[in-house]
Amino acid sequence: MRREGSPLTGVGAVLAKETADYLSGARMWLTEALVFLTAIGAAYAAILSIRATIGESPFLFLRLFTMAQDPLPSFISLLGFLIPLVAIAIGFDAINGEFNRRTMSRVLAQPIYRDALLLGKFLAGLLSLAIGLISLWLLVIGLGLLLLGLPPSGEETVRMAGFFVASLAYGGVWLAVAILFSIIFRAPATAALAALGVWLLFALFWSMIAPFVAAAIAGPPDTLFGPNLHYLQISQIFDRISPNTLYADAALALLHPATRALGPVLYSQIQGAVLGTPLPALQSFLLIWPQLAGLVASMIVIFAVAYILFQRQEIRA
Repeated sequence: MRREGSPLTGVGAVLAKETADYLSGARMWLTEALVFLTAIGAAYAAILSIRATIGESPFLFLRLFTMAQDPLPSFISLLGFLIPLVAIAIGFDAINGEFNRRTMSRVLAQPIYRDALLLGKFLAGLLSLAIGLISLWLLVIGLGLLLLGLPPSGEETVRMAGFFVASLAYGGVWLAVAILFSIIFRAPATAALAALGVWLLFALFWSMIAPFVAAAIAGPPDTLFGPNLHYLQISQIFDRISPNTLYADAALALLHPATRALGPVLYSQIQGAVLGTPLPALQSFLLIWPQLAGLVASMIVIFAVAYILFQRQEIRA
């Protein structure tokens, strides 16, 4: 049978309903409270350190995101750890929860297509992540204004906006992973454990796996004539399969303006460069363009796989 009307019919209704459920649910409140408390604690500790060394760097607000103070890690380290957890908590029962509540057939009996339902749930998760990140950004910036007494400069604002986009794309990758497993597995606990397992693989073990794979393909890292460039290239390619690596590279280039390269650099490539001089914001965005494109492409590919599997599933009343 041919479709009647737009395939996006109902996306707005699903988006509004799911966003309201996510933002008002106890699960979201608990995860957001965890993120807010730890991130604000890290930002406050960084502000105390910045006030003691004020004048050493013109980018005070960027240091607020990157400076660590024992026993807390830096703000970006906490975000890199907590954003996947929030995204997985949002999406691990997006589809199988409808099956377990026996509401999937009732929802699809309305003038809503499967792709509209899946897209609405995914966009609702992204919107919830964006609202949480914007709220966290405003709290951190407000805390910086209150305790530092200085507003962020225009370049710092642009860099922080770029960092927000990278964080949202990073969260979108893990949200797509969680929704994919919620389609594959009917038990929400199994879907959550599978998504957490993939996250742990990339967060903890991928940096150890990549060198072994590179050594098996390109040989040992060192030769009689110096470093093995082929090994370094292969290792970098495998390392950047991980969304965590792409996000870390993007955060490094945006929040450390003096960063001029990501990965191994030949001496001939830095001849004549004034090391330590901050790059303009536009140059930093050009530097991380492959990382941002990789995060967005990963999110789209994973969502496309989830879409194909959901379209092929049998749904009975």
